Amino acid sequence: MSEAWLLAHTGIAIAGIVVLITWLKTPPIFGLLLGATYLGLATGLGTGGTTEALATGFGDVMAEIGLLITFGVVIGSLLTATNTLTRVMERLLGFFGEKRVPMVFAVSLSTLFTSIYSDVVLVLTAPLARRLGTRMGSRGVALMGGALTAGIEVGLVFVVPGVAALAVAGLLGVPLGEMFLFGLAVGVPTAVLTMVVFAVLLRRTLRWNPVTDELPGGEPAAAAAEPTGKQLPLLLSVSPVLVTLALIALGALADAFGFGLGPVALVSDPVLAMAIGAGLAHLLAQRVLPRQEVNAAVGKALAMAGPILVLSGLSGSVAEVIGKSGLRDVLAESFGAGFLPPLLLVWLVAAVLHIAMGSISISAITAAGILAPIAGSLGVPVVLIALAACSGALFLPHVSSNFFWMFQSLLGLSTRGTFKTHTVAMTLASVISLPIVLLLGLAF
Repeated sequence: MSEAWLLAHTGIAIAGIVVLITWLKTPPIFGLLLGATYLGLATGLGTGGTTEALATGFGDVMAEIGLLITFGVVIGSLLTATNTLTRVMERLLGFFGEKRVPMVFAVSLSTLFTSIYSDVVLVLTAPLARRLGTRMGSRGVALMGGALTAGIEVGLVFVVPGVAALAVAGLLGVPLGEMFLFGLAVGVPTAVLTMVVFAVLLRRTLRWNPVTDELPGGEPAAAAAEPTGKQLPLLLSVSPVLVTLALIALGALADAFGFGLGPVALVSDPVLAMAIGAGLAHLLAQRVLPRQEVNAAVGKALAMAGPILVLSGLSGSVAEVIGKSGLRDVLAESFGAGFLPPLLLVWLVAAVLHIAMGSISISAITAAGILAPIAGSLGVPVVLIALAACSGALFLPHVSSNFFWMFQSLLGLSTRGTFKTHTVAMTLASVISLPIVLLLGLAF
């Protein structure tokens, strides 16, 4: 089959996935499955070859990230059940003071609590953000809205164990320790700079008006009730996250600098590090919660992890079909011959998918699935390709996103106010993170 037809069928498959998910409201798992199946059959793999590619791609991704995502979501769910997030935020606010509240929110949410599912973090933190915002002047609620966006979404895509970061790293074969270190190098400056630029725009350009940008008399949903009874010391409560990240970072540094860890190398493996963190979170939760509540938190985590695992696996199926059909070489040549740098092209692919699909996780995962077969041939480190895809997946959230409407409701904003806060802040994060990724590309 000619290169032109291979590219044409790829375009049809991707467009079909987008149309099925966004216009026809087909569940993403069916959209991805149908798109991958069409691509395999249309490019000559045949029924048997297509089925084999779908199964192989799915299985390879599950072997890479299945346990990582599962353990990460379990840690987040147990930390939520023990009210650890709210306690940490209140302690940080008491230490830094209200003047630094937005920056504290953005940085802490993008680094410490990325294992908690983004929708859950929003539900837990939005009431506190709203209360604090009303005490910070007429633009306070808007500033806190930008802080929530910068913190939650940047952490989701860049910082391990954020679900999207784990999924993209697995699809592209990026070592988790490497993704963690590079993700921090991109995520933290992005969160800080996004808040700085957003605060300036809020004062000079966005013209925030509480009368039109906030719901009149509207109050966001109440915060979840704090658990009664015994509470562990805060440092001990947050230790599952700290221990997990320390072990992963230790393994990454050992690989980077070539020093041996001896027996410690076993526990610095990302899967075991995440398992240790999940086990520690479970043990600590049992100290303060009834067994039924602990089991319910674990069950809820497994229910949340399921869709992400299936979507990631099906994106792996798309990648395997691309590799088997001969599209790998064609796409590599197309990217290599482009008039734009490869990292910028990767960013554009993810940005277009996000605008079309409305979901950060789905667009990042889909972009990674498309790019996985050619990632090693673009002439830049694969970890930077992963970060560029994640950066693009933040671009221009709008009304097709479920998170957009949750954000509006929980912060008590109008649709116009949600565009000024959530859409502007997240687009800023996308645009600001891209040059950081490009600079890392020059350095490495």
